Amino acid sequence: MLHYAVVFLVVALIAAIFGFGGIAAGAVEIAKILFFIFAIMAVVTFIVGLVRKG
Repeated sequence: MLHYAVVFLVVALIAAIFGFGGIAAGAVEIAKILFFIFAIMAVVTFIVGLVRKG
């Protein structure tokens, strides 16, 4: 999932360079959402791993 966030970020950067503001803004928003979903899933997985060891 982090891979997709990075891909959308790169798409946003390329779109911004070429002047496509709307596409860049949309891609940045998608990248942010995917990154936060990834971060939440990583924290939950870490906590579950700690609980199972204990």
